[in-house]
Amino acid sequence: MNKKKIFNDPVYGFVTVPTELLFDLIEHPYFQRLRRIQQLGLTGFVYPGALHTRFHHALGAMHLMSLALRTLKDKGVKISAAEGEAAQAAILLHDIGHGPLSHALEHAIFHEVPHEQLSLFLMQKLNKEHHGALDLAIRIFQGTYERPFFHQLVSSQLDMDRLDYLNRDSFYTGVQEGRPGADRLIKMLTVVDEKLVLEEKAVYSIENFLVSRRLMYWQVYLHKTVTSAEQMIIRIIQRARDLVRSGHEVPASPDLHFFLSKPVSILNFSQDDTILQRFVQLDDTDVWSAVKMWAQHPDKVLSYMSRSMLDRKLFKIILQTEPFDDDLGLGVIELIAEKFDLSPQDASQLMLAGRISNNAYDADGKDTIDVLTKSGRVINVAEASDLPNIRALGQRVEKHYICYPKEIAQ
Repeated sequence: MNKKKIFNDPVYGFVTVPTELLFDLIEHPYFQRLRRIQQLGLTGFVYPGALHTRFHHALGAMHLMSLALRTLKDKGVKISAAEGEAAQAAILLHDIGHGPLSHALEHAIFHEVPHEQLSLFLMQKLNKEHHGALDLAIRIFQGTYERPFFHQLVSSQLDMDRLDYLNRDSFYTGVQEGRPGADRLIKMLTVVDEKLVLEEKAVYSIENFLVSRRLMYWQVYLHKTVTSAEQMIIRIIQRARDLVRSGHEVPASPDLHFFLSKPVSILNFSQDDTILQRFVQLDDTDVWSAVKMWAQHPDKVLSYMSRSMLDRKLFKIILQTEPFDDDLGLGVIELIAEKFDLSPQDASQLMLAGRISNNAYDADGKDTIDVLTKSGRVINVAEASDLPNIRALGQRVEKHYICYPKEIAQ
């Protein structure tokens, strides 16, 4: 069978699958599941074109990795065929542990189970199936390989994952200002003492990348209407979970029902292989089919929120820089209880409050973006003399929000 396949990607054009192992990983059911998980969760409620999938993104990140490796090799960095394949496998599989609706339900369905850990579990299972062929890819993914620049290409403040999702998400949302200039950044990559750095002439491209990232977070990922929708779906799942665990009948697919019915921790995943097998059956379809059924549920809170999601009757959201006064929250709950004839406890389920925050660059963290100066020094890009913007982009901006049904404001 010819495994040297070509995909026609709307962002990059033709993307080649360079080796048989990478083709086999793409063909695997674990990876094919990513076709059924939207990259941006509920962002399509705001940007109708944002319907691309994790499958799209993983292939794009693999393509950018191949370009980065080619650039480094052209600059004299010794990269073996095995290392190149392993780096591409690591980036291809980096999101394989994502659950339904991407980040939105990561904390609602499971108890402190990060998708990166599930990705590792699935990579280890794939490694067994392929008789150890992913040993090096897993070391790169975990950051234990002795050449750290490979891990930096997979996971750092300027990695192929970020370059692809900013490129792809700006393309599908139509937010053109979010394009990070990936081509030039990749051309400027080099390696010093086995660490990834960029040539000094890339500093303005790095600044553009960080500005793009900040803009995409506030305009797309943390858009106030997207935040409202995500908080609603989280509360819907939490309400269904609480009802199931208190003995009520709540219809759902067998695998979703399993996770609703009992708390599942990372320890449970590592001790019981059947839980991981249930997880890989979950995708966006399970959630949406459940929400459609729950819109008819006798529980007023669950049915109201489910119907609101289906009809895009999203909660009103207010954002501000200071925390909201407790009295405001109590007043909102009182109005909800009166409007929907609910107990104060149930009414509180229809008020969603929390905070969102974003900083485009952590200039003081361990994992900085470093620049190779013309004099041969390696410095943090934030130290570049004429780039005060980069230090400013590292400032964390925090906003507090409160969401509630629009009916009570009428």
